[in-house]
Amino acid sequence: MFIRQLNYLVTLAREQHFARAAEVCNVSQPALSSAIRSLENELGLVIVRRGRRFLGFTEEGERVLGWARQTLATLEHMRQDASAARVQLAGTLRIGVIPTTMPVVSLLLASCRAEHAGIRYSLRSLSSDAILRQLDDFELDLGFTYLDHDVQAGFAVSPLYRERYILVSPAQGDAGARAGLDRWDAMGGLELCLLDASMQNRQVINAAFRRAGVQPTVIAEADSLLTLLATVQHVQVHSVLPHSLLSVVHGSGPFAATLLKPELTREIGLIARNAPVMPPLVAALWDSAQRLDLQSRFDALLEGA
Repeated sequence: MFIRQLNYLVTLAREQHFARAAEVCNVSQPALSSAIRSLENELGLVIVRRGRRFLGFTEEGERVLGWARQTLATLEHMRQDASAARVQLAGTLRIGVIPTTMPVVSLLLASCRAEHAGIRYSLRSLSSDAILRQLDDFELDLGFTYLDHDVQAGFAVSPLYRERYILVSPAQGDAGARAGLDRWDAMGGLELCLLDASMQNRQVINAAFRRAGVQPTVIAEADSLLTLLATVQHVQVHSVLPHSLLSVVHGSGPFAATLLKPELTREIGLIARNAPVMPPLVAALWDSAQRLDLQSRFDALLEGA
């Protein structure tokens, strides 16, 4: 059994296509197929269901795939540990990030990079559920996500801050009129742009409106916070966003922020697979994130706004 065979298997699972998997692995399709058949012969079982195209994995193949992912992850951690022994950490840290924390994840990277300039980062915008799945499948090293009780079960958890929800309005509007818009139940007459209805953040906001007895008027939806901010600025509507976003737009002028009451908060932090020893790259970002005090930083921006 060779590491390359396990890598071919994991790549095939990700790409769901023999030709694409072979291209990613820089081998010919016959070479990839032959290597997987050799692994099947060695183990004495069928791993891949085949027809005229890739049809998925057998039940036994799914178990082998799980071990392959774990083996490759362990090998990468061994390489990282060897790198740590050479003082200079090197390698790529794969981080799953929920959309509402994408604008601020760079603060974590900057803190870590100040101490470990050799680390590279692969950031993926994912739902909280997808982050959990990819951590379980060893496709991610870290998640930057909501810390709900069901999320925390079985993972190492590091709380970083509580996001607080604000009404973001065009700065050119009437400040006196905005003064009365600090409550959820006062927002029934506003035109809003919000995140897509399928996203967890939007579902939380919808629940807040329901509790307030308000049917929001939503004129635009998007899966990007940047798009929402641009819509607020240019279309002159309003949005409901986490206050951490002020770290990106603070001082730029076109927005006004109002903290909504009753306050709606969600705890945000890092999660990683539980392990007796945390992999060196994961530990590097994990430790540097603890020193940031993001809560004070974001709350101060809200007070200034």
